Amino acid sequence: TVDNDVPYVSRTFGYQTAVQEATRVITCAHTEVHSVQNGIALVKLMGRHAGFIAAEATVSSQEVNFCLIPEITFKLEGEGGFLNALKKRTLKRAHAVIVVAEGTGQDLLENKGVERDASGNIKLRDIGPFLREKIESYFRVEKIPVVMRYLEPSYIIRSVPADAKDAILCDQYARHAVHAAMAGKTGLVIGLLHDHFIHVPIEMLAKREKRVDPNGSMWHAVLATTGQPARFE
Repeated sequence: TVDNDVPYVSRTFGYQTAVQEATRVITCAHTEVHSVQNGIALVKLMGRHAGFIAAEATVSSQEVNFCLIPEITFKLEGEGGFLNALKKRTLKRAHAVIVVAEGTGQDLLENKGVERDASGNIKLRDIGPFLREKIESYFRVEKIPVVMRYLEPSYIIRSVPADAKDAILCDQYARHAVHAAMAGKTGLVIGLLHDHFIHVPIEMLAKREKRVDPNGSMWHAVLATTGQPARFE
């Protein structure tokens, strides 16, 4: 079996580098909002349909108070909603850091029909500006002054050179791919399972999407790190 808390092709090239750079951004965001009264940082990270980078960067940084991912829907308004929890945190500690994966909260955004990009991927609505506007409006109505900081570092994270661990892993993937090709094998990708490189048929990958398990160890680690409730509802 494959651990449900890690991507199927485990630790793909650049993944750990991306988590490391995302952690650095979160640390900077925390430093920024911790230095002002009622500072709120909203950091939007990569993750169209899965929140692996957002979740692992949250645990790595230990500075995030709320982590929102596509796998878990959330309610904005009401006693059990996200905005009320954010208000309580801000009034208690005078600052807050929020991490949101880019594909989160699509059910909250205006639906204008399904649009696709040149690669055939569904164009997602932008949760970042939407959530920022909702937070600012809510605190304005509540008459609580806040200093909002919005960070969208996706291109910076993508452009960071792979660290040594990812570079070595990439080399190993590449050499195993060459060996597979020289053996006449096609229609597959190289995977890493239980410390062994394996051949994974593309059809097998196409049958499912790997997503964060809301009942798995990774998400439990996020909840323990942030102190947020399991659901905002």
